[in-house]
Amino acid sequence: MKILVTPTSFEKPENAQARALLEEFADEIVYNDLRIPLQGDELLSRLQGVDGYVAGLDYITAEVVERMPDTLKVISRYGAGVDRVDLAACKRRGITVTNTPGANATAVCELAFGLMLAAARNIPALHAAVEKGEWPRSDGMELAGKTLGIVGLGAIGKKLALRALAFEMQVLAYDPYLDQNFAAQHGIRAMALDELLQASDVISLHVPLNEQTRHMINAQRIQAMRDGAIIINTARGGLIDEEAAAQAIRSGKLRGLGLDAFEQEPLKDSPLIGLPHVVFTPHTGAHTAEAVQKMGLMAAENAIAVLRGENCPYTIG
Repeated sequence: MKILVTPTSFEKPENAQARALLEEFADEIVYNDLRIPLQGDELLSRLQGVDGYVAGLDYITAEVVERMPDTLKVISRYGAGVDRVDLAACKRRGITVTNTPGANATAVCELAFGLMLAAARNIPALHAAVEKGEWPRSDGMELAGKTLGIVGLGAIGKKLALRALAFEMQVLAYDPYLDQNFAAQHGIRAMALDELLQASDVISLHVPLNEQTRHMINAQRIQAMRDGAIIINTARGGLIDEEAAAQAIRSGKLRGLGLDAFEQEPLKDSPLIGLPHVVFTPHTGAHTAEAVQKMGLMAAENAIAVLRGENCPYTIG
């Protein structure tokens, strides 16, 4: 039994138990020597003779899936998102795909809230100014009394809603599969997407990236938002049209952005670079010691369950 493990987080001490599980189960473990998300031949060359594959943010396209070895039985995603996995191609090849839903929900929601505070008070820019010996005055925005619109009220969105309510915010939610009981219990108003975008002071995105959600935040929708709104994205970069968002920051239509995900990663060439009231983090939402440990264990257990022919509750599709 041979298993490929590509998330570099598996090297962290927090994942010692997950590594031990895999190493006890398999005859050979191959780790990601390039230490970057793999694609094309980089990935295929490391999949030869592999039975199980614990996948990070690799690009598992239809072309790659069609060339994967016949030995491969499972792709166990280290994380909840599967937008970089061609699920239809995996189904055609008979490759089971699993993920780790909820394992990083607290970590991501806490970063989203941190980005909200940072953008509302322009914390990074003020920090940089003080370090340079400056002492600027900056009028921030209080979150208390403001309206937070959550796009995607899943595990992460629910945790964010509870924190926002504790900050005395009003909470709106858009989700085609809304948990009505949770919303009613916590006084969260359900709205259509465009209504929510127009009614919110802060908008936080928690949806997968697909053809329906790509550039869901575009120039037209930004123009319909409240003046001075803040957008937070800890989900996937393609949800926001970065050029439209940059223009809205320059014009003052948007007050700020807090972004942990980008159309191009790592961030090298974006119209958002250098703009005021824009806060960046390097797709690090899930990277807490606690989340790393949870995701690693779930990903390892999922792969082993499938390879043993046992039921895995986190199978996709």
